[in-house]
Amino acid sequence: MIWGALRKAARLRPAVQSPCLRWTRPCSARAALRAVHRTAPAPLPSARFRSLLAASRSPFRTFVSSAVAPSASTPTPPPAQLPILTPRSVGIWLMISSTLVFAIVVVGGVTRLTESGLSITEWRPITGILPPLTQAEWEAEFEKYKKTPEFKMLNSSATLDDFKFIFAMEWGHRLLGRLLGVVFVAPLLYFGLRRKISRRTFYTLFGLGSLIGAQGVLGWYMVQSGLDDALLDTPGAVPRVSQYRLAAHLGMALALYAGMFGAGMAAIKDWKFSRGAGWSGMDAKACSKAIKSVLANPSVRTFKVQAWALTGLVLLTALSGAFVAGLDAGLLYNEFPLMGGRLAPPADELFSPLYAKSPDASDLWWRNIFENPTTVQFDHRVLATTTYLTTLLLWLQSRRVPLLPPLARTATTAAFAMANLQVLLGISTLLYLVPVPLAAAHQAGSVMLLSAMLHVLVTLRRPGQAARMWRQALARGKRGTGAGTEKVAS
Repeated sequence: MIWGALRKAARLRPAVQSPCLRWTRPCSARAALRAVHRTAPAPLPSARFRSLLAASRSPFRTFVSSAVAPSASTPTPPPAQLPILTPRSVGIWLMISSTLVFAIVVVGGVTRLTESGLSITEWRPITGILPPLTQAEWEAEFEKYKKTPEFKMLNSSATLDDFKFIFAMEWGHRLLGRLLGVVFVAPLLYFGLRRKISRRTFYTLFGLGSLIGAQGVLGWYMVQSGLDDALLDTPGAVPRVSQYRLAAHLGMALALYAGMFGAGMAAIKDWKFSRGAGWSGMDAKACSKAIKSVLANPSVRTFKVQAWALTGLVLLTALSGAFVAGLDAGLLYNEFPLMGGRLAPPADELFSPLYAKSPDASDLWWRNIFENPTTVQFDHRVLATTTYLTTLLLWLQSRRVPLLPPLARTATTAAFAMANLQVLLGISTLLYLVPVPLAAAHQAGSVMLLSAMLHVLVTLRRPGQAARMWRQALARGKRGTGAGTEKVAS
């Protein structure tokens, strides 16, 4: 009877995550019995042994953890009483997913710059994975493209080889989006079913996964705006996607990236903290007591609020760049810092009545801000300059706050360095009439600057409750169990 119960317990899969033990696979019942007798400090009382057998439905990892405890007075709580700590593998997976989103944003920018986004005239989420494979299929796709306003108004002289190039760009962009869905959703289901993440974390990541599907729908909604035949009958119309939908598409991509990047980095740092590492570059022995006092310091709290505001400003500047790309506003006023020999264009050009569509011109202001290429470029210049100066001020502020964690100060310096590089890329893109390599690098730089600011925020984040509890449990376990238990925990 006892042997059968041990065999049953050994076959059970663990349901909680414990960084204290390294039992990763079920072992045989004989090996389990040997492990219990080898590590137990004294023969187990019969009542204790019967209670363990009665709890054989619990995971074997919890059974071994209870069996090797030196005494009932040990203050270390059993793993079953600790919250689920997100493992480092989840953080690495999230960082890989965010890198894939970063690649999609860059490829999407190249697709827009090469005017390839309208080459695929149908949205087929499943069957569209394969490109045309035969000559007949290529010609059929080319015939569909010939019916679009872009071909009739701009690319009527394009050949089949020209079409294959722009088709490949758009197809690659969509393929990366499908790949992101597989890379993100499949591991999420695995981590959720195996209970490697808490329920709250699962729901948060499930929300990010829903954004991936919504992003695909929004992308097709954006493409449809450039395929509308009404463009053929609109005076002065240009066959391109709506700048509003383009900005929404980019904004959702940046939100998806920020969610994955921030969650992944936080999970990795929490895991390291739970294993005894220092917080944000502070000494590991003193940081547990110092975290609360540092984050409660008024200067640090003010710095954190400023970092959040700057992160929002970086995001707003990136979205304004989507309007610049959507209206080809970068092809105007290719000089810096002046625009036509002055700091700002004339007021009648910035707020031209030609863009007002309401009879009383009540929409004059907002339509010029979002639809006038001159105003759009001017706004982007102002936002970019403000972002750069604010990053400079935040970097100077990081030198003056004495209690600021060392890693937060280093991350702020990295953000300021990235802001300098981004300004150089933006000015070069403007002066050289928006070449594809420079423009793509400029868009990638905006995401990297956002990443740097997210890193600053993560360095000012208090470790999660699960990480703090596991760190305390491990520290008490090392003090109370001695060398034998430390060997098991290693």
